[in-house]
Amino acid sequence: MGKYFCETCKLFDDDISKQQYHCSGCGICRIGGRENFFHCYKCGCCYSILLKKSHLCVEGAMHHDCPVCFEFLFESTNNVAVMPCGHTIHMNCLKEMQEHYQYACPLCSKSVCDMSKVWEKFDEEIAATPMPDSYQNKMVRILCNDCGSVCEVKFHVVAQKCAHCKSYNTRQT
Repeated sequence: MGKYFCETCKLFDDDISKQQYHCSGCGICRIGGRENFFHCYKCGCCYSILLKKSHLCVEGAMHHDCPVCFEFLFESTNNVAVMPCGHTIHMNCLKEMQEHYQYACPLCSKSVCDMSKVWEKFDEEIAATPMPDSYQNKMVRILCNDCGSVCEVKFHVVAQKCAHCKSYNTRQT
């Protein structure tokens, strides 16, 4: 018999340096040490204890396909990232998105990283790009993808800034 044995999974392993443990919530054996993970019953998966206080629950977050490569996340051997919105994606797919300047969750469109420096550049660009007289007072309704607010703001050809959270991750409604 192996040094690690799980009767539920019928798993034998002599290499206990992987710190195997069985998670009854997931129904499988995991590696990394039980003390380093917690099971979220709403999401249906184990996460690092580092995420426990900031974790946003998304029902079944790990029980769907990666929104980029469409591989089923729960059975994947690739590392999985949990984005600030709570959605999950392969770490490599997230890196590939960022290499192509895609910084919004492909599922909910919320920003996946701190965009404050980019928003500052938008502020500078807007200040340096005056609108023609006919557009000076044009107002538009926008939906902010980051905070979910709907507000009316001045139109600008470069972008529209959310009046609530100051994000430019917006769309006209």
